[in-house]
Amino acid sequence: MKNIQMVDLKGQYSKIEAVVNASIQEVLETTSFINGPKVHEFQKNLECYLNVKHVIPCANGTDALQIAMMGLGLKPGDEVITADFTFAATVEVIALLQLTPVLVDVEPDTFNISVDAIRKAITPKTKAIVPVHLFGQCANMEAIMELAGEHNLFVIEDNAQAIGANYTYKDGKKVKVGTIGHVSSTSFFPSKNLGCYGDGGAIFTNDDQLAHTIRGIVNHGMYERYHHDVVGVNSRLDSIQAAVLDAKLPHLDAYNKARIEAAKKYDEAFKNEDKITVPFRSGEEDNHVFHQYTLKVNGVDRDALVKHLNEKGIPCGVYYPIPLHNQKAYKDDRYNEADFEVTNQLVKEVISLPMHTELEDDQIEFITSTIKAFINE
Repeated sequence: MKNIQMVDLKGQYSKIEAVVNASIQEVLETTSFINGPKVHEFQKNLECYLNVKHVIPCANGTDALQIAMMGLGLKPGDEVITADFTFAATVEVIALLQLTPVLVDVEPDTFNISVDAIRKAITPKTKAIVPVHLFGQCANMEAIMELAGEHNLFVIEDNAQAIGANYTYKDGKKVKVGTIGHVSSTSFFPSKNLGCYGDGGAIFTNDDQLAHTIRGIVNHGMYERYHHDVVGVNSRLDSIQAAVLDAKLPHLDAYNKARIEAAKKYDEAFKNEDKITVPFRSGEEDNHVFHQYTLKVNGVDRDALVKHLNEKGIPCGVYYPIPLHNQKAYKDDRYNEADFEVTNQLVKEVISLPMHTELEDDQIEFITSTIKAFINE
């Protein structure tokens, strides 16, 4: 059995090495390192894949989320509602822009933002909602968009973990996650389902005017060289990273399918374990693309399990061990612990297992048998 990796980027690279190397070599030969042809090719190909009008590449996923908010013209003091159970980048950019983050609880099954919690948190100062498609599964976007419409709010999808996932409406219509809200952000961090070999990100929108605004923001506020029409930032996807992403994009559906199949094998192994709750899927199979495969353990010392797995050479992760509302940077007297019942429980129970495109059956068998032996000893 090969050594188990949390994410096996080397194994994935070995299968597309020739294409990736040739794509990078093309950039090196043209020396168009910033906003070169490869960036524009990738942009167009991703627009086609997502069936979205505008993809604006940028330097990383955190920048993408910040720039999306800047493009919407949100002002200091405006309230932005988002999930308490997620990575800090989501709330970080809200605070950086001097907006007011409003953290709310999540659903106990999908771990995604609770629509009921959003509804209770809306005030006259609320201007936007940021649903995070956590671990690769789409939030309840149909209900979120309906609620946003009722209150004239922007919806900014944080799609850093779910690129390639589909969302199925009640009427059966399917769209790619990240194309539903007013604007969306994603990350191309190497471990993502579509990852580059450095940092990268992008913003998606179907709004022509918003796309125009954002294109200026990512480039110092310029639409014409040395004419700064809006306050901007320096956030561009470099051509080498675009070359890598463009080489990998045709494989994204296959990568996601491999993750889904690995998740099914994990599910099967744990199906008779009362102390383990496997990931819940809402909607159809392709709604969840398993950026992470995250279990809930019940009646088990989660931290002792993590230690045991590491001793056995099995990497794992706890995403996330501390709720955002209890992080020193984001604590606020407005928050009531009773409003975060689900999140406060999840941080004690969740554990994420190795999940990537190169997982092999003997690795999954070793991981699952090690876990079962521990919880039943």
